[in-house]
Amino acid sequence: MAEIQFYDQTFRDGQQSLWGMKMRAQHILPVANDMDNAGFAGVELTGTTIHTVLVREFRENPYEGLDAVSARMPKTPLRGGMRPDTAGFTLQPDSVIDLSVSVMAAHGISSFWFFDCLFGLDRMERLSKVIGEHGAESVPTVSFALSDVHTDEYFADKVRHFASWEHVDAIMLADEAGVLTPERARTLLPAMIEAAGDVPIELHCHNTTGLAPLNYLIGIDLGLTRIHTASRPLANGPSLPSTEAMLENVTELGHTTNLDAEALARVARHVEFVGKREGYRLGVPEEYRVKTYSTQMPGGMMGTLRAQLAKHGMEHRLQEVLDEVSLVRAEFGYPVMATPFSQFIGTQSVLNVTTGTRYGIVTDEVILYAMGRFGDPPAPMDPNARDRILGTKRAAELAGWTLPQPSLHELRQQYGRNLSDEELLLRILVPGPAVDAMLAAGPLPRDYPRSDEHPLVATLREAAAATTRCVRVRASGLDIQLSR
Repeated sequence: MAEIQFYDQTFRDGQQSLWGMKMRAQHILPVANDMDNAGFAGVELTGTTIHTVLVREFRENPYEGLDAVSARMPKTPLRGGMRPDTAGFTLQPDSVIDLSVSVMAAHGISSFWFFDCLFGLDRMERLSKVIGEHGAESVPTVSFALSDVHTDEYFADKVRHFASWEHVDAIMLADEAGVLTPERARTLLPAMIEAAGDVPIELHCHNTTGLAPLNYLIGIDLGLTRIHTASRPLANGPSLPSTEAMLENVTELGHTTNLDAEALARVARHVEFVGKREGYRLGVPEEYRVKTYSTQMPGGMMGTLRAQLAKHGMEHRLQEVLDEVSLVRAEFGYPVMATPFSQFIGTQSVLNVTTGTRYGIVTDEVILYAMGRFGDPPAPMDPNARDRILGTKRAAELAGWTLPQPSLHELRQQYGRNLSDEELLLRILVPGPAVDAMLAAGPLPRDYPRSDEHPLVATLREAAAATTRCVRVRASGLDIQLSR
């Protein structure tokens, strides 16, 4: 029997999969201390894509939010996500990637997992060194996918490279699409374990088909002790297995954990309360669908597809789009369906279906992908699809483009010499007017009612946080007036 370590994904991948990155610091703060005391080996909080959403959608400073949350979680290692050549949603020079690590580390992130769906090993190793230089934990990731190219040996070879690097503290297997089957887990995991040597492996499997908990138990049976889960209201479906169910499973099998069930329950009650109050989706187990294995579309992107179709009044054509996703992914050489490639393929599939002309309209990112600017795909691109993409007028305009590599000094000259590292990074990742609006919005909102708070107290809390100068509450036997 073993002690199983749980890594929490409620505040990052859980809310990204189900809420579209709409969780804010004020939603987390009421239970940050409970999460800190729950016994997790690590809690993932953030990534540059979440930063851009917080600024654009909510005018919220993500680094002020990180400071507020990390101050209430002093005991638990906090983790962030990275890609070696992309920050936010676009390709970025090395100086911006390095700045992202530096800024997140300065605001409480002490562990980084990072991935490249095309496995650019040189780029990944460079990022691992940068992370190590900041004294943070480095966790390179095997992004799982199904194709004739993605064999057990293909993935084991990546693990051998990761394990040979300096500053590697663990290796993660990330099944973002939830397409790892138990049969495949029984061959893949032993191959990865052998290739990793003494480096521990973490399992990060989404529960899209309902099989992730079984894959976790297979991994534990093989000797793995690190699993990723989320609080039940933000678990299951396109998210990860629930912490509560996996806690029950591992203890039933005789394993031990450091988790505090009462603290987990308080977190779950609050997360459910926030979801219902904000009108956000809560996690429920999905029905098993064979189609998942051909589209391999991660859960968060499914919501984006539905939104894009609704914009055109074509919600009824979702199945056509999913069929197109399977075809486009094959034509693109079977990249792993995770950010940013799930977005590229999903958006291109919507364009192909809604315009009625395949590759009649293509995005700049798809053109750059076809040019090889993101790296080499696992298998060669379909030549006909590639020719259509590179035959567009926009492709001719982008011909010869390479990613600029300005220094941090040059970026400061461009965006502002006296900017803080935080503001400089945000202005690089997000359009300037959105950053201006965020700065004008004032201090970070911190007050949010708890699920166990009396409704009257919650009402008064909200009123106090607003700009109202006078509030009067009348009820049976009660008359309260508050004035500033």
